[in-house]
Amino acid sequence: MIVNRRGAIGLLAGGSLSVLAIAQSPAAFAQASVPLYKDARAPIPARVADLMARMTLAEKIAQIRTAWTAKGNMIDGLAFNPVKASAAFPDNIGHVTRPSDKRGVPGITGAAGGTAARWRTPRETVDFINSLQRWALEDTRLGIPVLVHEESLHGYMATEATMFPQAIALAGTFDTDLMRAVQSVIAREVRARGVPLVLSPVVDIVRDPRWGRIEECWGECPHLCAEMGVAAVEGLQGPGRFERLAPGKVFATLKHMTGHGQPEAGNNISPAQLSERELRENFLPPFREIVRRTSVGAVMPSYNEIDGVPSHANAWLLGDVLRGEWGFDGIVASDYGGVHELATLHKVARDLEDAAHQALLAGVDSELPEGTAFAVLEEAVEAGRIPAALVDTACARMLTFKFRAGLFESPFGSWEQTQALTGNAEARALALEAARKSMCLLTNKGALPLDENRMGRVAVIGPNHAITRLGGYSSVPRQTISLIEGLRQVAPAGDFVTAQGVFITTSEDRSQSDVQLAPRAENLRLIARAAEVARSADTVILAIGDTEQTSREGFATTHLGDRTDIDIVGEQNELVDALSAVCRERGTPLIVCAINGRPPSWPNVIGKADAVLECWYPGQEGGIAMAEALLGRINPGAKLPVSVVRNEGQIPLFYNRKPSSRRGYLFDDASPLFAFGHGLSYTSFEISAPRVAKSAFGTGEEVAVEVDVANTGPHAGDEVVQLYITRHSVSVTRPLLELKGFRRVTLEPGESRTLTFTITPAQLAFWNRAMVEVNEPGPVVLAAGNSSARLEATEIVIS
Repeated sequence: MIVNRRGAIGLLAGGSLSVLAIAQSPAAFAQASVPLYKDARAPIPARVADLMARMTLAEKIAQIRTAWTAKGNMIDGLAFNPVKASAAFPDNIGHVTRPSDKRGVPGITGAAGGTAARWRTPRETVDFINSLQRWALEDTRLGIPVLVHEESLHGYMATEATMFPQAIALAGTFDTDLMRAVQSVIAREVRARGVPLVLSPVVDIVRDPRWGRIEECWGECPHLCAEMGVAAVEGLQGPGRFERLAPGKVFATLKHMTGHGQPEAGNNISPAQLSERELRENFLPPFREIVRRTSVGAVMPSYNEIDGVPSHANAWLLGDVLRGEWGFDGIVASDYGGVHELATLHKVARDLEDAAHQALLAGVDSELPEGTAFAVLEEAVEAGRIPAALVDTACARMLTFKFRAGLFESPFGSWEQTQALTGNAEARALALEAARKSMCLLTNKGALPLDENRMGRVAVIGPNHAITRLGGYSSVPRQTISLIEGLRQVAPAGDFVTAQGVFITTSEDRSQSDVQLAPRAENLRLIARAAEVARSADTVILAIGDTEQTSREGFATTHLGDRTDIDIVGEQNELVDALSAVCRERGTPLIVCAINGRPPSWPNVIGKADAVLECWYPGQEGGIAMAEALLGRINPGAKLPVSVVRNEGQIPLFYNRKPSSRRGYLFDDASPLFAFGHGLSYTSFEISAPRVAKSAFGTGEEVAVEVDVANTGPHAGDEVVQLYITRHSVSVTRPLLELKGFRRVTLEPGESRTLTFTITPAQLAFWNRAMVEVNEPGPVVLAAGNSSARLEATEIVIS
């Protein structure tokens, strides 16, 4: 069965063709006494055509440009000034970047989060957006509202908004219903302030833990990323396909298309050395699945190049594939600086004009964050060097987007809704649920759960024990709870003593570009003090890992975030050694809470700890969830969304590897430290081999699979049943395992359940030697289990 055939469809394929055709027709609509574009009942294509017929070239170009630092030209202090705006933006402005931050205010530069001083308050944000929109509607010639966008990776990146667990932690829940609920809360908090577009989710698969942005991703598996991506977009936008955005919802942006998660040497924005087959089978599927199943509003190209062509100039990627093969009809918004970097970084454009031309040809509709390259378009178009039709196409798409978002009818934020929704009790409860479900038990030698009646004095030690680590793309929520605060709330009668152990870096400001490790001499003194505290205790809990400085986006050569050493940094391993020695001497358990953005490639820690609880960055309520997991109030049920390597020499390592990979190494183990899908529990489960109704299926048939799961242990708990396939004896090599289904279930002791999965012909298909996507005849192994390393199998045949 042929599922898809590769083909070049052309740059302008997709839903914008009809809009563009009308927009380029004779300007009959311009004669109407009442502008059609202001009639909310009129079809959107007709409204776009009417409006574009009235626009000058300068006004069209303004719609595809953005203002970030240029916000300084429209404000006095933090207040919007319509007189200054009219002088600075006589043709209106299409798009404003991050209205919640203070960019443009003197003294505010890298507004990347971290301190409240970089952000407007919620009231200031609403006031700014509403004043901006009143000016656009009332003081500009055509009254076109302004599009504004914000970041919302794991919560609205703005003051007082709810901060959920980091993306990699949410992926580890393997819970699409939870993802949908989390993103729905994010959407309503964002939309209440008057923002209809967010730059999330990140659906890149990731294969390199050296890369500082790994925490922003949902792991290495195309199927997991796709299903989490669909759920996230449905939470942000609403389910299914639609024309107009519903109240309380925001348009999502798929980031970053593509190859971003496996950069050369793990360095952010470096080339992605990937073949077309690798792209189509692993990196593109999450994007394709979301585009096909939702009305996702926007896609953002990646910074990197593929086969010599940067994504922002890649007409095959953004035109033939995205708009042509998949039928995407939203906007393509550049990553920050991605257009002008065609000239300044990649050196494929002669100058800014050439960069703008190449980006428009590829299908980029909006240049973020400032519109630096698009600023030169007017003179180039008037001189005939760049076709006006390229500007028309991008402008038509941007206007269509604004009509779909309802901005012409309701562009304003609501202070009342903002007060009622931002970080409210419901949102806080969901943040706690998400944190609970993201706890992943990596190892346990019987040390967990702790018994409050027998744990005695508990020493809580480490650089992450008394601070709430939120991770990248966070702001300052209304409240946070650290590990020690959580322990004292959950077990108020407990005897807890604390010690710093070490500091990791000299600063906690993630916006700070220069990162310095904490002084070694001071850390050695702190380690000695921590060992003394541990000697006085009956149980030791050690909170170690990363900071928002040691694992982060390296967005400039002066602001790095990638590392060559993926073990814990600084003197943390020496702290582990010292406490391990004390615990062995005294016979007390050493329990590690891993609070981190990168996966825990910490062989020394894993070898010496009596239990390791992977907490990731668990969000604002994480302290409660960590304490509950340690004390057995909840049963950890998350799984690893990535394979955890033992050291840098194994990179890249991923579960869906080919048969010839990972033969072995001299003097080392080729297996991962932890397998994809791994995660323990305080109870035990049995998962059956997959059952099917027959042994042979046609190429066009769905395969219905049943799997039994039973809780055979003493505690209630969650298990994630994972269903994999293996294809062999076909025309091209196939991965040893491919995840095709998963389900998280809660079972009481002794309870069992039969789960049903459906594998479609499309899920069995792959790209053959002719690069045709086809479900070839041949054997298929179906395997079920609770990790990629613990499976029971059944074989069927596709005929």
